[in-house]
Amino acid sequence: MSHDAQVFVKSQTEFEYSKRKRKEAMRSQITSFAIMIFLTLIAFSAVAAGFSKYYIAPIILLLAAVQVVLQLYYFMHMNEKNHGIAAFFLYTGALFAFTFILTFLTIIWWG
Repeated sequence: MSHDAQVFVKSQTEFEYSKRKRKEAMRSQITSFAIMIFLTLIAFSAVAAGFSKYYIAPIILLLAAVQVVLQLYYFMHMNEKNHGIAAFFLYTGALFAFTFILTFLTIIWWG
């Protein structure tokens, strides 16, 4: 029995375009992965160097925030088109979480 399967054949131009786009995407993912490894090494080095905890904690939190943004943007494909609704909900949730944490810390510190 034969199924009615359609076969789509790409032209040479379409093939070259998709190949170039995949190569660019892979290059950006590898670059962001290398940056995240470097940021992790900076955090480990700061802890291993024995700096003050008042210096290390903000640095580690800043590096972690940068890594979260890189992971969302590149590995979760938020940089691609047609991810507007998902990005909107994600950023709105991050805004609410930041506001909640800031409010919570303000109440504890001034309370």
